[in-house]
Amino acid sequence: MNEVTVRSATQGDLSDVLKLYQHLHPSEPQPDAPIAERVWMTLLTSNFMTVIVAQAEELLVSSCTLAIVPNLSRGGRSYGVIENVVTHAEYRKLGLGRRVLAHALDLAARADCYKVHLATGSKREATLRFYEGAGFQRGAKTYFEVRRL
Repeated sequence: MNEVTVRSATQGDLSDVLKLYQHLHPSEPQPDAPIAERVWMTLLTSNFMTVIVAQAEELLVSSCTLAIVPNLSRGGRSYGVIENVVTHAEYRKLGLGRRVLAHALDLAARADCYKVHLATGSKREATLRFYEGAGFQRGAKTYFEVRRL
């Protein structure tokens, strides 16, 4: 594989990110174009959100989204939340997911986040070991969620 660049996403990356997300949730339909464009612009113009991408030549091959959440506890230090971690199926096991996560953790550290959350719905041991290998601790906290479908 040629050189890979890890960077923050730009306005022109929307269609490529949507293609990449097909590797995250293959059976999920993509949002209609007006919805996708509205959400994309909200993400890109937010002071709290960063979509991180790894690009090999013209193809986006890995991505994650980092939210840096302002916080009044912990001395006013923010915390980070990482979501939508995905690597193109043909580019897995090459360290690209770890690279985008490392970039996210670096951004969170520069923002003085006291912690970074990452949750996965996967029960696959290989996936859980991947996140541990990227520096995340399994079982540190118990997370709950409410889903509206």
